[in-house]
Amino acid sequence: MSKQENILKFVPEQGVLPLFFHKDEQVSLDVLRALYEAGIRAVEYTNRGEAALHNFKAMRRLCDAEMKDLYLGIGTIKSAEMAHAFVDAGADFLISPVFDSSVADVAYLNKLLWVPGCMTPTEIHEAEKAGCKLVKLFPGNVLGPGFVGAIKELFPNLQFMPTGGVELEEGNLKAWFASGVVAVGMGSKLITKQILADKNYTLLKENTAEAIRIIRQVKG
Repeated sequence: MSKQENILKFVPEQGVLPLFFHKDEQVSLDVLRALYEAGIRAVEYTNRGEAALHNFKAMRRLCDAEMKDLYLGIGTIKSAEMAHAFVDAGADFLISPVFDSSVADVAYLNKLLWVPGCMTPTEIHEAEKAGCKLVKLFPGNVLGPGFVGAIKELFPNLQFMPTGGVELEEGNLKAWFASGVVAVGMGSKLITKQILADKNYTLLKENTAEAIRIIRQVKG
């Protein structure tokens, strides 16, 4: 089984894809460790600051040394140039907030999973034509679970993952999974600004474990 196939199988099994960025290298490493200790084995680091590439390389080294079973992906990839830089840095998968064919080409040439961000049926259709298997619905809090229910039958061969505004709350998570998503992306609702400011990694581990527990419960 290829790395792409492994990740496509694993993300739905995990049910949640944590995503974050922090300008401080040590904080980024500590968050990654906390997520790993809570049971997470796939993480999206977001390319949202000047330090992103530097920090990602340090995170890649940590994974290679201590977390060999963790898939480390990079998000907020909006150009081929960005994609190339993080592929060279060892990204296991690429995630975008938009559909960009140049990023699709980089992922294809490097045999990496690419998850594009889509908001309309037309964008989802373009993603499917490009060979994508998993689509990020973004922003999730604007689209809502009802959107998934409305379009899912149009794309029976695609898997969907909302990102943006997904809450660490049973009712919200239950609504998303009942609509037919295979996983949810969770950023600031899981890895909160307060947790990062306080460096409260114990609370992060507790919250992450709770997210995993709720998702397993609502998925049955």
